[in-house]
Amino acid sequence: MIGKGGCPEQASAKICMRVLVITGAGVSAESGISTFRGKDGYWRNLDPTKLATPEAFARNPNLVWNWYCERRRRIGRAQPNPAHQAIANLALQADEFLLVTQNVDDLHVRAGLPPEKMVQIHGDIFMTRCSRCEFRRYEHEQEQDGASLPKCPDCGALMRPGVVWFGEQLDLRKIGEVENFVTGGDCDLVIVAGTSALFGYIIDWALRARGQAGQLIEVNPEETSLSQFATRLFREPAGVALPRVVDELLSNGSA
Repeated sequence: MIGKGGCPEQASAKICMRVLVITGAGVSAESGISTFRGKDGYWRNLDPTKLATPEAFARNPNLVWNWYCERRRRIGRAQPNPAHQAIANLALQADEFLLVTQNVDDLHVRAGLPPEKMVQIHGDIFMTRCSRCEFRRYEHEQEQDGASLPKCPDCGALMRPGVVWFGEQLDLRKIGEVENFVTGGDCDLVIVAGTSALFGYIIDWALRARGQAGQLIEVNPEETSLSQFATRLFREPAGVALPRVVDELLSNGSA
């Protein structure tokens, strides 16, 4: 299949396609990272959706930091699964590619995905930023004993995890990156994997990116708001379906 950009024939293994992939918590769950929703997401009998808020941080920053430090350690021990590896492979072979992930972990990058081909729309759990000014730093691990809280070296305010909490706005710069790709031309293929598509912007980006003729593949064991628009449905875990989908793409040059 020749992509909409009309790519010339090349000696490389690249497929001439413009591809957008959107991933959610279901992809990381297959690596053992608990999702927020469901009984497995609870931490010390606390609901994560009640911890990941500005109000919770203001009320008890020690508790919130302890939770995030434990999450960092768990993510650090986790390994990319076949879904992460398949997406990274597709990113390296597609002519134009962008991954928009709702996941705050680093498993896509550790699977080999070039960071410049990814937007973590909900932030990066290994980024620590000031709650007042623009200072931020990357910390792969941080041991937090609950007694001392990290303070900003510039203004002295409390540091916080560099993620988007419930009730907060998305980073406008990251929205801009996604919008630039979506408006830069119709995609030959959009893959949405492991997300319940509860956020309107996920549905909007997926549908706008596919344009009039692009294919929309949904990979999710459950039906979602996007299912009715999909051209192909895989009711399987991403780690099972995505390697097969990507192998087909790379073998046939089409979805």
